Amino acid sequence: MHYRRHFVQGGCYFFTVNLADRDKSLLTDNIQLLRSSYRKMIVTRPVKTIAAEVLPDHMHVIWQLPEDDSDFAQRWRQLKVNFSQYIEKGESISQSRMKKGERGVWQRRYWEHLIRGEDDLQKHVAYIHNNPVKHGYVSSPADWPYSSIHKYIKLGWVNENWGC
Repeated sequence: MHYRRHFVQGGCYFFTVNLADRDKSLLTDNIQLLRSSYRKMIVTRPVKTIAAEVLPDHMHVIWQLPEDDSDFAQRWRQLKVNFSQYIEKGESISQSRMKKGERGVWQRRYWEHLIRGEDDLQKHVAYIHNNPVKHGYVSSPADWPYSSIHKYIKLGWVNENWGC
């Protein structure tokens, strides 16, 4: 049986993207670099960010792609390259990566899920905003500085005690 992915133009997707070395804290240690890499990517490949949070070793994001676009893979590739080029070299690199001229900053793959309706979207937004609590970094989602929950609070969509 041959599995074939279906990419939806204008789709809304939830992503989990991890560092190759899950013991590192490169993402939060270099949050300004990650943010500028993200902004640089969005200039050339626009996307609407519905929700996001960054933990030390991974991040979760929900993107709404433009109506005529289904290419989230190139967005992630560009973001990873933009970020990695400014990270000091020294990570462990496999033979396979060396042959392809790749760095060892990110896991090659990421997990994506096509959002299938409003209920699914709300569950994934809640998952994102509660993730720093789940991992034990904070006791309240609003206490985590690298989360879109602050935008949601500012817009009045949730209050600062959400998730407590």
